[in-house]
Amino acid sequence: MGAFDWLRGGNDSELASTTYAGRESASDEASRRRRAAHRNRVQRDGDRAGMKPDRRSNWT
Repeated sequence: MGAFDWLRGGNDSELASTTYAGRESASDEASRRRRAAHRNRVQRDGDRAGMKPDRRSNWT
């Protein structure tokens, strides 16, 4: 696999099953990190997590 093979394009499904087999996809990694961050935040902050509700009315 050369440095500029990505320029030629190709069959992404085939690349995923051969060249990148066993690797976590970028979207799966992002989802895993997001879940871990959420889990850590809930354990750290409990019910205090999140934004406080905005009590101002948009009509004033």
